[in-house]
Amino acid sequence: MTRDPAPTAPQPAAPAVEPSAAALRDSALLRAARGEEVPHTPVWFMRQAGRSLPEYRRLREGVPMLESCMRPELVVEITLQPVRRYGVDAAIFFSDIVLPMKAVGVDLDIKPGVGPVVASPVETLADVAAIPDLTPEHVPFITESIRTLVGELGATPLIGFAGAPFTVASYLVEGGPSKEHARTKAMMFGAPDVWDALMRKIASISAAYLKVQVDAGASAVQLFDSWAGAMSPEDYRRYVMPYSTAVLSAAGELGVPRIHFGVGTGELLGLMGDAGADVVGIDWRVPLADGIRRVGGRAVQGNLDPSLVFAPTELMLARAAEVLEAGRAAPGHIFNLGHGVMPSTDPDQLARLTDFVHETTAR
Repeated sequence: MTRDPAPTAPQPAAPAVEPSAAALRDSALLRAARGEEVPHTPVWFMRQAGRSLPEYRRLREGVPMLESCMRPELVVEITLQPVRRYGVDAAIFFSDIVLPMKAVGVDLDIKPGVGPVVASPVETLADVAAIPDLTPEHVPFITESIRTLVGELGATPLIGFAGAPFTVASYLVEGGPSKEHARTKAMMFGAPDVWDALMRKIASISAAYLKVQVDAGASAVQLFDSWAGAMSPEDYRRYVMPYSTAVLSAAGELGVPRIHFGVGTGELLGLMGDAGADVVGIDWRVPLADGIRRVGGRAVQGNLDPSLVFAPTELMLARAAEVLEAGRAAPGHIFNLGHGVMPSTDPDQLARLTDFVHETTAR
């Protein structure tokens, strides 16, 4: 994305120009997601919008997380910051996976240093029934933000996203982050009717939220199942996969690539692809070559260990080269970290990494 220098004299305002659909479709990221030849391996970073950028921290100072996600002027600026700084091949929409729940009226907040905290955890069918379905009227700030971003980004794709049903359910049932997911699994195994109702509700909300984003102009979507790694393959297949499939199936009707990502999901990668992903995100715990074999002929995303950005630059780039070499075996490869950017990451390292990926893989 480039910007013309400011004019030396006042100029009449130019009419807004919609980005070329052909240019977007031909972008490296979307070509890789479709398994087509690319001019270079595309790269973006999960949690690139915010976290490590000093300009992000200045902008967010004194503004609670969820409030910042509902203010279009902040959303637009934060989403654009890493695209300007790094020249990555995609923007990721600045938001949070629990935002749709907040938007429909669930009493929750994101506590600094803790994460999402729910005032009244879901326990019964009545609790589920009290959660409204999401409509575009719940999230007008999302539509406004994305329409503005699409105009600013031009031929750079914008990735929209939503939380997968299992991960969102874990917050609603546990009341906050959990390592063991004991209450979540207790409902899953002991109250399957409540579990089914809750997962159907979240799947409907996530699908509707993705549709809002794509209708406003997002060019791809990612379904985050951050906690799916807590499941065994058999339990994932029975209690989780049908609901993720419902979200991804609905997203498939929108005509954009679907990326499916989870953490600690090495044993689930094949199932996550079968759930309906065009691209499967692979975290750093699984060698990319192994991940490519497990996802069954799909494009892949990943998977440099996020901690390697703290290593000497030469080592970081050497390990990135290994990831890029392994990625050649996939129908399509989108370079990314194996999870999100850490808050203490040096932005200059991400800039070096982006340049290296582009320069090393340029056709």
